[in-house]
Amino acid sequence: MTRALLLETPAPEAPILHGGRLDAARRAFPQAPLPWVDLSTGVSPRPYPLPELPSSVWTRLPDEGGFAAAEAAAARAYRAPAHLETIAGAGTQAFIQLLPRLFPARRVGVLGFTYAEHAAAWRAAGAQVFTADSLDALAAADAAVVVNPNNPDGRLAPPRQLAALAGDMAGRGGLLVVDEAFADFAPQASVLPHAPARGLIVLRSFGKAYGLPGVRLGFALCGRDLAAPLRAALGPWSVSGPALALGATALADVAWRAARAVELQQDAARLDALLSAAGFEIIGGTALFRLASRENAGAWFERLARRGVLTRSFAERPQGLRFGLPASEAEWGRLAEALEGA
Repeated sequence: MTRALLLETPAPEAPILHGGRLDAARRAFPQAPLPWVDLSTGVSPRPYPLPELPSSVWTRLPDEGGFAAAEAAAARAYRAPAHLETIAGAGTQAFIQLLPRLFPARRVGVLGFTYAEHAAAWRAAGAQVFTADSLDALAAADAAVVVNPNNPDGRLAPPRQLAALAGDMAGRGGLLVVDEAFADFAPQASVLPHAPARGLIVLRSFGKAYGLPGVRLGFALCGRDLAAPLRAALGPWSVSGPALALGATALADVAWRAARAVELQQDAARLDALLSAAGFEIIGGTALFRLASRENAGAWFERLARRGVLTRSFAERPQGLRFGLPASEAEWGRLAEALEGA
């Protein structure tokens, strides 16, 4: 029998810790050498080169044409089927916060262990949230969430099985949310080629793959029945003009994306070799991060931080550390020295 574990509701004031918190790292480790090597996020260290943008995107409110161009470029880049609409928003986090309030559910399942914001958003909206250890355990939920590829371990759920689950849930008025924030360099993992017209919302992030998280751009792809209320809830001007223009340009650059995919896979293999040589066991990951295991990982987090290298630890998985990719040869050298010195 498939198991499902009810999650305890955390104290409202307890924040969810994320990577990239260099301000907190500086306070905690004031003697660490500068500059910090921030490997605590899953953001590409190879950002898209910023193009020149027309002055009008700064001086005028974003118009329908700007949204249409960005959404069309995203639909092509993600190979979305024609029966799905593509909706631009201010990053996938904006959709994560909005969906539980727009599509209320009593019982919500999340395929875990995964990105904690999904469960927190549904719980804040009043849902009973449980974490499941298989897709089968999600079938009885009113709404379900699968992060694919998963953060932080890169676990992959078969896309056809996700599509089948969405179809089953749609038949009884349910909703499946598939967060594909890390699918840009793993297109075979995407559910979109198999997506049904109902019961599914797919979230895609722009900032991670393109190394520009500050742009705050993401997309939701779903059938027309879900798209209409989602667009209405977002309201006008939900994304800035510069973000739309930059997104439309970058998402249409097929050659850049293909070249980065090769380079990032090479970087991920290099990171695996470096961590393995230092005694870590590679658990999994994606082209943008690796999850490694070692006894007393919390102590290793502190040792590396004292040497100016910030990684991502997890209270729920005390033997795991997530490593992002270094951005330069200097950072690769700093990481190697920190691992040896620690």
